[in-house]
Amino acid sequence: MRIMAFDYGTKRIGIAVTDPLQLIATALTTIHPNAVITYLTDYFSKENVSTFVVGMPKRLDGTDSQSAMHVKGFIRLLKKHFPQIPIQTIDERFTSKMASASIAQSGLKKHKRQDKGLVDSVSAVIILQDYMRTKVF
Repeated sequence: MRIMAFDYGTKRIGIAVTDPLQLIATALTTIHPNAVITYLTDYFSKENVSTFVVGMPKRLDGTDSQSAMHVKGFIRLLKKHFPQIPIQTIDERFTSKMASASIAQSGLKKHKRQDKGLVDSVSAVIILQDYMRTKVF
């Protein structure tokens, strides 16, 4: 079964997923928040997911940032529609900066490097990789 991670934003949600053996994290898509439940329902008709991992925005002092309330609303939405899938949260501080730096080093052309959707999906991969590093098998 796969693990799925989300980089939640009010305009876009970056989604990443592991392979079935949970060894490799890969960007899946970036989607508008209004379409996420429909997208996930369709995805689950083809693939099994054992866990959701949601990036939780934190301040430098470790407290929730202002956008955390939106993420908590998203978590409630996931619990409502997919109650059988457990949800883990992970600190997502600096993931967008790390994603931007990774994209900049990739050699992509400037207009592609500035694609905010790409940043969101790479951020979701970083969230998933961080979770996989801390997960005890």
